[in-house]
Amino acid sequence: MVSSPHEAMHRIFQEFPGLFSRVSEVLGVDIPPPTSATPLPTDLTEARPVERRVDTLLRIETAHDGPFLLAIEAQGKKDPRKTVSWPYYVSYLHNRYELPILLLVVCQDHATAEWAARPISIGLRQWQTFALYPLVAGPHNMPVITDVAEARKDLALTTLAAITHADNPDVGAILKTLSAALRDTPEAIADPIIELTAQGLGNRPAAQQWRNLVAVDLSFYKSFMSEEIRDEGRAKGRAESLLLVLEARGIAITDGIREKIDTCDDPQLLHQWLNRAATATTTEEVFAGE
Repeated sequence: MVSSPHEAMHRIFQEFPGLFSRVSEVLGVDIPPPTSATPLPTDLTEARPVERRVDTLLRIETAHDGPFLLAIEAQGKKDPRKTVSWPYYVSYLHNRYELPILLLVVCQDHATAEWAARPISIGLRQWQTFALYPLVAGPHNMPVITDVAEARKDLALTTLAAITHADNPDVGAILKTLSAALRDTPEAIADPIIELTAQGLGNRPAAQQWRNLVAVDLSFYKSFMSEEIRDEGRAKGRAESLLLVLEARGIAITDGIREKIDTCDDPQLLHQWLNRAATATTTEEVFAGE
């Protein structure tokens, strides 16, 4: 399973294009709600051998104000190169599509969000030829949603909020709210949310909390992604149980054995080892034939 916060922070807009309407409300920007959204090619490379690629690009249609382009960048850290590439994206897209353009940057930490929100100016001190004002969504302005009823009203916004608050000390409560809100949700909607949340949390400790919640609270889902996350949760739990049983029985655990157990992602094999550990006196008996 792909585990990339970068992917989740922009892919969620591909899965739920209408999400930007609610995000713009949260950010205090009056943008008309979309009537439709069309994904566009993200490759902005010209004929010359320089590749430039925006993360997600959507053509948003509105009822009264006409269409516009929404370019979405997921930013995990400060990157000085973006002061060059972002203005290029905007000018290239404006020239290609001849439509108004918004640049939305999604971040997971305050420092990166503050950096990304700074205007980018091109020109002289006396006169600016070009100025870019990115719209930024991050932990500084996305809501902390811990009410299940509120979460159910807008699952996409709740998912993005959970991703942007991945480092929040209260992220466990946020994830618990999201998992509870998904219990009565059709699988076709819940499965991409489960996947995007797992991606968005990356390798943070909260990722394991989410896997545990999916394994328990959403055990009725049978999709591939849900099953994969549940298997990871089961494997983690059985690995911890196996180590506890070995320690309780006084069986020495070498660094190699601990690594063998911790890196095993097969719940059935771990279950087999756990059964043997109940009566074994040595690790050799536990891993016999392996």
